[in-house]
Amino acid sequence: MPARHLYVHVPFCARRCSYCDFAIAVRRVIPVRAFIDGVRSELAIRFPRQGDWQLDTLYLGGGTPSLLGGEGVGALLDVIRRRASLADDAEVTLEANPEDITGSSVAAWRAAGVNRLSIGSQSFDPRVLAWMHRIHSAERIGEAVRAAREEGMANFSLDFIFALPEELGRRWEDDLRLALDLEPPHVSLYGLTVEAGTPLARWRDRGAVAEAPEESYEREYLLAHQMLSDAGYQHYEVSNFGRPGKRARHNSAYWRGVPYVGVGPSAHGFDGARRRWNARELTDWTDRVAAGEDPIEGDELLSGENRMVEEVYLEMRTDAGVELRGERERATVVPWIAEGWARIDADGRLRLTPAGWLRLDSLAGVLTEARSCY
Repeated sequence: MPARHLYVHVPFCARRCSYCDFAIAVRRVIPVRAFIDGVRSELAIRFPRQGDWQLDTLYLGGGTPSLLGGEGVGALLDVIRRRASLADDAEVTLEANPEDITGSSVAAWRAAGVNRLSIGSQSFDPRVLAWMHRIHSAERIGEAVRAAREEGMANFSLDFIFALPEELGRRWEDDLRLALDLEPPHVSLYGLTVEAGTPLARWRDRGAVAEAPEESYEREYLLAHQMLSDAGYQHYEVSNFGRPGKRARHNSAYWRGVPYVGVGPSAHGFDGARRRWNARELTDWTDRVAAGEDPIEGDELLSGENRMVEEVYLEMRTDAGVELRGERERATVVPWIAEGWARIDADGRLRLTPAGWLRLDSLAGVLTEARSCY
């Protein structure tokens, strides 16, 4: 088993957020046992051999995995350990919403083996939280952080969304300052996007809300970069900032293009050559694994050109940068350097600046086109 990274998609949520188009299942009562049985079945179907699979990272994402509770997370990790062993220094991350983080829940998660939380904070503005359909209060974020620290969960990330509609009157600088006051080891920031089929898309389509202009997106992104960098965070990937030694190891594996396994409804995996994805809906996934069937919904064998495109894009989105090949590529990026979008460092690698990361898609496309001409 070459993959040393496992993602488990836990689809349950108490409520769908206004911007969310993820594969989730809103439930008042979480079917913890049935879901864990499904994960056990999928692992047995896909990886029947036991004892020769070691994981460097395990990520429980969603959805809201913290809704499994302390015992549920422990039971899920027990099922995974029957198929794979965790390295002594494995990073085990649990996505958690602030309302689920208490002293007792953190203690139970730690006892189960979780050593990192990704806390879905989104904003400290009560109006914004209500607009997003979040169910936690602004005060609850700080309480969750304190509970995590008091129970020894020192490694955690706070997640926020920026570039909100201007009519909300959200003060992004205030959110950043309040986040910094909590001194998190890691911060993730995501620009709001309008996805089809979401409440937000319906609000936009009937003219009830307008997307933030590109100028606001750029201004808020660069402000975040400045404030977090000044506070000692390393802006190591487009959306991610970490204290030294606190980079997200699991997500970094994705950006390096290494193999990983995805389990659960809608989960994606990659074996180094082929990408696969599971049935999206919970009921479909549950029925198939219960019947002893692989819940795969589709797969794609990446061509050499596909791999090259992904390699360029993934390398450009991190501070590792991309190695330039030949004079054609060097000539291609000269205008970017003049615009302040990129630099070539002493190691010969091209690295985008924050202003360049704002243009990542187009710049990666240009460099890919230049590389494909060889």
